Amino acid sequence: MEYQVNYINPEIKLSNYTGKLFKTEAAFDDHLLVWLISGETKIIQADERFIFGGGSTFLIPRNQLATIINIPKDGLPHKAVAMHLSVKRLREFYGTENRKQKVAPNRIFSFKKHPLLESCLASLIPYFEMQENFPENIASLKITEAISILTTIDKDIDSILANFEEPDKIDLAAFMDKNFMFNMPLEKFGYLTGRSLTTFKRDFHKIFNVTPQRWLTKKRLDLAHYELAEKNKKPIEVYYEIGFENLSHFSYAFKKQFGYSPTELIGQK
Repeated sequence: MEYQVNYINPEIKLSNYTGKLFKTEAAFDDHLLVWLISGETKIIQADERFIFGGGSTFLIPRNQLATIINIPKDGLPHKAVAMHLSVKRLREFYGTENRKQKVAPNRIFSFKKHPLLESCLASLIPYFEMQENFPENIASLKITEAISILTTIDKDIDSILANFEEPDKIDLAAFMDKNFMFNMPLEKFGYLTGRSLTTFKRDFHKIFNVTPQRWLTKKRLDLAHYELAEKNKKPIEVYYEIGFENLSHFSYAFKKQFGYSPTELIGQK
């Protein structure tokens, strides 16, 4: 089996992937604390990229659009423990404590090696071998322990974890121009811009005078054309970074828009 996920409970999982690469595009509903045991993870955001190797620990904040590419490396599978830090859990942790908040930075958090954090996450491994259901009270303790350690080792983390606000209505054109390459459902784009799906579609048409689907496809293909023609990238390097699920669909859509395939474009140079 190329991809396997073992769950301690719905909030804690161990993934093991042995294929060439595994890609997902997401804006998670929960903060995701990841301990990468082996392999490599690339995270692509609109204006920044991250590469994490085995032994890394990082936090993907909720509602952050990103393409996540997991790759086995050095003969080892991509193996990682992921813990969901939900708003519900965080509200229980922070309670009524009044912490002065900074503006939450729009970035991935990477944590330096720390014995408390490493031991907390490593202690989860034996539980994945259990055949019976993992007790909820112990899972809750593990999540609370992880949150406590994060707030101890990184004083800036409260600005992310203690921020329970939902997305406000923001400039739709600016957001879409920045994030069009992420293959999200329209409902998610609407939510992240502070709109219902109906309002999102209405506002989008007012601004761009075209449907979101057509606009997104054209923008992604224009970017792909630039990457191929000007940056000398290969089609297989481009398609999964601009919101296409597979190479054949990308090639078909590219030829339909430009009249020639990605390989023909490269051959013209």
